[in-house]
Formats: sequence, C-alpha cells, structure tokens
Amino acid sequence: MIDRRRFVGLAAASALSPAAIARPAFAQAQNWPTRFVRLVVPFTPGGGIDAIGRIIGAKLSEMWGQQVVVENKPGAGGNIASDFVARSDPDGHTMYISAAGLAVNQFLYPSINYDPVADFAPVTLICLFPNLVVVPASSPIRSIGDLIAQAKANPGKINYGTPGHGSSPHMSGELFKHMAKIDITHVPYRGAAPALSDLIAGRVDVMFAVMASGLPLMQSGQLRGLGLTSGKRMEAAPDVPTIAEAGVPGYDSVSWFAFFVPAKTPAAIVRKMQADTVTVMADPAVKTRLQQLGVVAVGSTPEVMAAHLKAEIEKWGPLIKAAGIKVNN
Repeated sequence: MIDRRRFVGLAAASALSPAAIARPAFAQAQNWPTRFVRLVVPFTPGGGIDAIGRIIGAKLSEMWGQQVVVENKPGAGGNIASDFVARSDPDGHTMYISAAGLAVNQFLYPSINYDPVADFAPVTLICLFPNLVVVPASSPIRSIGDLIAQAKANPGKINYGTPGHGSSPHMSGELFKHMAKIDITHVPYRGAAPALSDLIAGRVDVMFAVMASGLPLMQSGQLRGLGLTSGKRMEAAPDVPTIAEAGVPGYDSVSWFAFFVPAKTPAAIVRKMQADTVTVMADPAVKTRLQQLGVVAVGSTPEVMAAHLKAEIEKWGPLIKAAGIKVNN
C-alpha cells in the first residue's frame, strides 16, 4: 500500500471517490497474508508472554493458512525487539507481542532507538493479569508480611528476580518497594525461564512473575505463592492473597500483553489482524487455556489499545522519575 503522503498526492491528482480509493486497501487486506507472519517476542522462550503468543499464534496460523512463526529477541528489557519491529517493513508480516516495557523503557534507559508511540500501530489489547510474588517451596518466607519483615531487618540483602528491566514484574516490584518502604535488590534476567530456574534452585530469594509462567510452578508445588499484585484475588489462584490485603494497603498493579505492528502498516490489514485475534480469543479452548494461565482475555480495538498505552506512560513515568529508577545501557 502507498504511504500517506503519496496517497494524498495521487488522490488530489486523480479525484478518485472514497469508495474507489478504499477498494485496493480492502483487496490487499483480503489477500493478506501472502507468506509467513513473524511474531516477535521480546523475551526468551518459556515465559508467560511467549506462551500466550504461541497459543494465539497457533490459532491464527490455522485461520490465515500461513504459519505464524514466533521469533524470540530477548535483551535490553525488550528494547532489542522493539527496535527490530520499529524498523521492519510495514507490510503486515511482522507482529509484535509486547507489554509494559514499551510504555516504561523510555523512562528507564538513558536512550532508546525507537518512539513507543510513533513507531508502532496498536492492534489489540490481548489480556490483563496480575503478577505473582513467589518464593522457592523450601523458603522460610511464607507470606508478604514475612518478606517485608525480613527486608526491613536486612536492607538490600534480599534479592528479587524478574524477566528483565522494564518488564511488568519489574514495575510491580519497584512499586512494592516504594509502597512497603523496603530495600530489596532487583536481579534482571533475559526472560522468565532462566529467572524461574534460579528461583527454584534458591539462587534468588523471591520473584515477581507473570501469572502465566509462575502459576503452573506454584500449582506443581515447586514454588510458594505469597501474593498477587492486583486489587482482587484471582479465580485461578483463590488461596493467594493480594499484596494489598497481605500488608501493603492500596497496592494495585495490573499488567498486560498486546499486539502491535510497525507504524504505517495498512489500516485495513491492522483491522483484519485485530478482528481475527479477537475471534481466536473467543474460541472456547483458547479462552479456557488463558484462564488457566491466570489472565483475563480482553480483545480491544486499536483505538482502545492506543489509549491504554498512553495511560500506562502517564502512570509509570512519574513513579519511575520520583523513585529515581535507572538502567545503564
């Protein structure tokens, strides 16, 4: 599809009717995709964002008759993946599943090579979910109250792992530190899988984990759940209290995953991608799987996702600045 500047020039020169102009775009969307679609994941395989991307991607492959190929590009808190997608061809054959990092990395890092708003077109808000505070099953820490008490008795000595700088678990952890008035040390990994491996082995004390990756390990008995970052308990983990009710009143941090594409991807393709994703998430098998992973399926319009991203930027930017949280490249 032609870009906007050329579109305006050609429209003025030929005086085409709106319907005549719209037909090529509609035809392009109907013929798309013409080859495999790359789904870029900003963290290592095995984490929650990777799992959900693969669940939805597999169903989209069936619907489109073209393979959705997951491509993991971990590193720099998602910046490597974001930069890659921002520079990819806007032809509808590169999708990006992202989360909090897209909203917050501009405040955490001295510089980034992309604009989180201008360089991406929102497709849909996939899901909302709390993060899960977990410790090894053998840990002496048995509650949020225990964690706070030990942190206050040993400032800076308790460490907490996350999938990486700028991830939603990182932001949940920093908000917890801020509101509980404790000093615990952040240990960033290149994804949830290596962080969880170290947690199970006892090489890290506690972890703020995406529900989709932490919940199965809690249910299997390898980890103990201390608290949820949401304001309400979750049906998937009814016995795990919220952080707010377990010792930090008012604490509430809900995370999200969403699909984006490079800016200037044809609007007709974005709309079809959004509609098909919403259809996939309404599939009973997919819906059940997402519920088992502790997430609430949403399936928004691109406009709602754009507003959500803006709200996240406005929410976290001041907190990060006030807390003085920085990441050195």
